[in-house]
Amino acid sequence: MDELPIIQKTYDLIQWYIPILNRLPRDHKMMLGERIVTHLYEFLENLIIARYSSQKSNLLRALNPKLSILRYQTRLLMDFQLISVERYEYIAKQLDTIGKELGGWIQQQSGKPTKTT
Repeated sequence: MDELPIIQKTYDLIQWYIPILNRLPRDHKMMLGERIVTHLYEFLENLIIARYSSQKSNLLRALNPKLSILRYQTRLLMDFQLISVERYEYIAKQLDTIGKELGGWIQQQSGKPTKTT
């Protein structure tokens, strides 16, 4: 299946991250873990919807705060010592890559040239 890289990267992150979240202690799994799982699935669903939408720009812009929420929720897992620093760094790197691709897609939709850093 020929997917947009951001969709594939989000899919791959979900595939890697969900088993970790499913092993959280019960009290954290029921609250924070389930919230992260829900946000991850919704984020992927909204990327797919945006791909086929003629009104991509607003859908994509709405994903930025959702990605930020995922970053903070993941940081909470590390701060509560529920995931290792190494796992946190890996997840944070994946979320940053997804964020950069999202930003590029938003810029592309608004007709602005993409910035390179």
